[in-house]
Amino acid sequence: MNKNTLIFGIDISKDSFDVYSSKHGYQSFTNDQLGFKGLAKCLDKASYCVMEATGCYHQQLAMFLYQKGFFVSVVNPLVIKRFIQMKLRRIKTDKSDAFMIHTYSCEQSLVKWAPEEAYIVKSKELLSLIQMYSRQSTALKNKLHSLESRGVKKCIMTHSLKRQLIQIKKEINLLETELETLITSNESQLLARLKTIPGIGKKTAILLMVSTSNFANFESYKQISSYVGLAPNERSSGSSIRGKTRISKTGDGLLRNHLFMCSFTASIHNPQCKALYERIVSKGKSKKLALIAVCNKLIKQAFGIARSGLNYDPNYAVN
Repeated sequence: MNKNTLIFGIDISKDSFDVYSSKHGYQSFTNDQLGFKGLAKCLDKASYCVMEATGCYHQQLAMFLYQKGFFVSVVNPLVIKRFIQMKLRRIKTDKSDAFMIHTYSCEQSLVKWAPEEAYIVKSKELLSLIQMYSRQSTALKNKLHSLESRGVKKCIMTHSLKRQLIQIKKEINLLETELETLITSNESQLLARLKTIPGIGKKTAILLMVSTSNFANFESYKQISSYVGLAPNERSSGSSIRGKTRISKTGDGLLRNHLFMCSFTASIHNPQCKALYERIVSKGKSKKLALIAVCNKLIKQAFGIARSGLNYDPNYAVN
């Protein structure tokens, strides 16, 4: 970024998007091709367009600008939210959000956005649908359990719930098969390498690949740990505040749960994870804390294998 760079802060909603730049002030466009072309008339090759990742609403505009050769940066909305809080801003409108995205972009370094490969986009949509069906299945099971615990064993309600559970299970199996086929046909070697890690099964390996875009979206394994919600949050200040350190539990809950289940096997059969688990437990720490450390170790191993192109080595730096 140089002094001639003109930054456009963009706040997007379903039907429109608001834009702020120091040259043009506030502008509003429709979130369609007509609005995209209207924004493009205000841009030149030195322009930087910055927007939040707002579900699916930002994708078409980001792709349009990318294909036109403009610099596009897509920022995590939580980062913008924390930035606004840091600035003690209380007003929240589409215009104010566009202004704050512009302000953030002027103060922070920006990462250039590039579209993901088509199979990764489809894989993420498949995974999102699987997660939705899984939540529905859990809700139906809870309702069925509630009825049966009150003595309602056989009636139209329990039969309906059981039929729905069977159908959802079939749909999940179909989607998981399609997801596995998609990953295998595009990244079979990476999938095979990840499965060489003791404790990492096929489903968890696929989840890791899809959630991280084959680890391309992260510069270190610690970033993945934070993304999954397995990074520790320490709460201490001075001599009076000594809060218990906990994991953040933000981000991808499905992947976090899978990794935690994998940690049980890894703490027995994965030499590096086993050594780590035993060392933490021997210090008097809880087994749960040790298992969380194993989860992070698995992420580190997976990241290393993905970047190196090598298979898991059981004799590598066991400590």
